[in-house]
Amino acid sequence: MARVKTLAFKRRLAAAYKSNKSVPVWVIARTNGRVRTTPSRRNWRRTRLKFRTKRFFK
Repeated sequence: MARVKTLAFKRRLAAAYKSNKSVPVWVIARTNGRVRTTPSRRNWRRTRLKFRTKRFFK
């Protein structure tokens, strides 16, 4: 990936990074273990981010 990134690209990367968190422990405890995973979890090897740029993430 390029070293020089635009601000909009960095914001999208930061939003993707923030949304890739696990469910808090207190949520798992409150729901008695029924809620354990988040549908928005993403692995960097399996699923690519869909950014509309020229060369990245094809």
